[in-house]
Amino acid sequence: MKFCFLSSYAHLALDPASDRVSGGAELQVALLARELVKRGHEVVIIGGDIGQRDGMTFDGVITRTGGKFQTGGLLDTLLAVPRVRQVLREEKPDCVLILGWTTWLYLLHRLRVRNYRLVFICGLDTEVNGEFRRENPIRGAVFENGVRGANIRFAMSEYQAEQFARQRLSCGLYRNLILPRAFPRTAEKDVDLLWIARCQPIKRPHLFLDLVERLPEAKCRMICPREDEDLWQSVFARAQKIPNLEFIERVPYRDIQAHYDSAKVFVNTSSYEGWPNSFIQSGLGSAALLSLDVNPDRLFERFLPGVFAGGQFEGLVNGAKKLLETPEALLAAQSGCEQFVAELHDNDRNVDAFLQGMGVG
Repeated sequence: MKFCFLSSYAHLALDPASDRVSGGAELQVALLARELVKRGHEVVIIGGDIGQRDGMTFDGVITRTGGKFQTGGLLDTLLAVPRVRQVLREEKPDCVLILGWTTWLYLLHRLRVRNYRLVFICGLDTEVNGEFRRENPIRGAVFENGVRGANIRFAMSEYQAEQFARQRLSCGLYRNLILPRAFPRTAEKDVDLLWIARCQPIKRPHLFLDLVERLPEAKCRMICPREDEDLWQSVFARAQKIPNLEFIERVPYRDIQAHYDSAKVFVNTSSYEGWPNSFIQSGLGSAALLSLDVNPDRLFERFLPGVFAGGQFEGLVNGAKKLLETPEALLAAQSGCEQFVAELHDNDRNVDAFLQGMGVG
């Protein structure tokens, strides 16, 4: 079977020469594409044109340029439609796949250039529980039309599957894949609190700075690639004034796991997520979790990987103190984080689940 993914920069996650930092959705597209090639399928990623050569191949995955679009943006998406249609005609895929919110889902549903199956993989909970449409009525209505028009849908958590069922929409379930280690974990845990995310309002980076200021004895690290420029500038300016914080703008995919390896506790301050890649990489690095609002599928109750603050900032502060000041609690949380990854995120098992949902052996 021939699969074609549409994703702005997922192809760069496969390119060993690239030092660009992208999001979890793009990483998941790259990982799934690579795993499908291993199973003997043809895979193409249509990505945004940033000057790369068209038709390059990485790990067996063919990468095509789809015009200068940024997934989710309306104007640049519309301008890229002719190029994307041309690539789809040339590649003749059996399935076209979209992960997460994007205008492309609706356009690919309405402007089919051939009889491919359209596949939607849910990224964020808000894409399926109605919150995105409540906050963005027009875009949300267009997006949900595309979700309903998809031939196949996937959830990445039990909660997302329940939300699909409430709308009487069928879906398969498979979990996020793991980025294989480039080297064994040998780093000493010399960072108390680690925060990693693109600089977006939903990630709420200033809340981590608030936490760091409340814990002046803790050694903290923040990796925050710029995206929202105004927000990033405000975070950067503030971070320079905090003596117990190391601020890093970006780290390539191939090097990011080392930072989880060196951390005692990973901190999440997002207002919402789907199933965070950062939680998985924390488990791979034996780091405990400290989360303000994100608790996918009651992960903290099921595996005890750390502290869930239930939306209370003081709970975040007290949770950090508990983990850093009580060695037994820290070790137990780190073990719980390792356990959930071992139980839920076996790549072979999850690719099997994906292919089963696709009706492919």
